[in-house]
Amino acid sequence: MTFLRNFWNDEQGQDLIEYTLLLAFVALASAALFIGAGGSVSKIWTSANAQLAAAATSAS
Repeated sequence: MTFLRNFWNDEQGQDLIEYTLLLAFVALASAALFIGAGGSVSKIWTSANAQLAAAATSAS
């Protein structure tokens, strides 16, 4: 019974779990941000490519 009580009250390793949960949250939030911003970045590159192609055509 003493072993179980000591095991329950032992806080060693608690910080590691908290940091792991925080890291998982940051990773998920970053992934959601990149997925959400992916469409906008794609539109920007498509627009820039079209303008560069038009400039190259008119310069020729």
